[in-house]
Amino acid sequence: MSPTPFAPTERPAHMSTKTVPGNYFEDFAIGQEIRHATPRTVTEGDIALYTGLYGSRFAATSAATFAESMGFERMPVDSLLAFHLVFGKSVPDISLNAVANLGYAGGRFGAPLHVGDTVTTTSTVIGLKENSNGRTGVVYVNSVGVNQRGEMVVDYVRWVMVNKQDASSPAPETVIPDLPGAVAAEDLLVPFDLTGRDYDVALAGSPFLWGDYEVGERIDHVDGMTIEESDHMLATRLYQNTAKVHFNQHAQSQAKIGRRLIYGGHIISLARALSFNGLANGQLIAAINAGAHANPTFAGDTIYAWSEVLERIELPGRTDVGALRLRTVATKDTPCADFPYKGEDGKYLPEVVLDLDYTVLIPR
Repeated sequence: MSPTPFAPTERPAHMSTKTVPGNYFEDFAIGQEIRHATPRTVTEGDIALYTGLYGSRFAATSAATFAESMGFERMPVDSLLAFHLVFGKSVPDISLNAVANLGYAGGRFGAPLHVGDTVTTTSTVIGLKENSNGRTGVVYVNSVGVNQRGEMVVDYVRWVMVNKQDASSPAPETVIPDLPGAVAAEDLLVPFDLTGRDYDVALAGSPFLWGDYEVGERIDHVDGMTIEESDHMLATRLYQNTAKVHFNQHAQSQAKIGRRLIYGGHIISLARALSFNGLANGQLIAAINAGAHANPTFAGDTIYAWSEVLERIELPGRTDVGALRLRTVATKDTPCADFPYKGEDGKYLPEVVLDLDYTVLIPR
């Protein structure tokens, strides 16, 4: 017979209380600021593992020589690797006991990360809403990652559904924050200067620059990638993402779905890597304007993606580079030649797993 497990509040006298069970929904409060543990120094190994996981081919983050030709002092790490490292710091305090991460808004990328830089993260609780079932609630946080010089690396809002530890605990006052819209052109940081430089479209992988894209244009990225169980397990460990829903099959086997969910950021990186075929010159992400994980993804699913150009943005004082605001939609086990998205009822189709509104920087 298996021993009866003890809840965190029912530990016997001889059991240590030094371990941390993570925050449940009732542990959060509006205005609460959390400094997340374990600073993370970027290494060459991080870049190699990230490339191995997603196969991203954007030249500015793949080749030091190409980055230098664009005016970078050193090759920056992939925008989304920076995002994951910042995100991962917040998981033990924000989403260790999560049901699912739901969405993003108002994300800005600041100083690019390089090998040797160290990132730390702080989060502030800006919204709370208990769900009607009384067993879970949604927590809204603003997380900011900075480097060792205190420069902002990533600043974004996300919201996550978190379990309650005690379903009978009283619901907090509902506070739903005004979520920021698309990041304005004047707030986009461009960390390179192409003025007077020869940008090599052959090495970049595409002849299509900022002026070659039209608002409303849709691009099927054609290729697909199948997710292996080992892929997302390696990814969650790489980012030190400790959320139970991603790495603990024993715990998930007792949950409703019964399987580990693929980390939503893993899908974002897969979709971004797939978007190279059609958007190869979108070298860096400048903003994540909004995003939703529309349906769960599991190991064995094959991810496809398509993108729509939402806006072509001129950047103040810049004639060398512009921005494209994009919607990238990722699907599972469904090629995107017909651009699957939402049904007549306005709900996401079941094969749609990601709807991401973001802004990339692209030479003119």
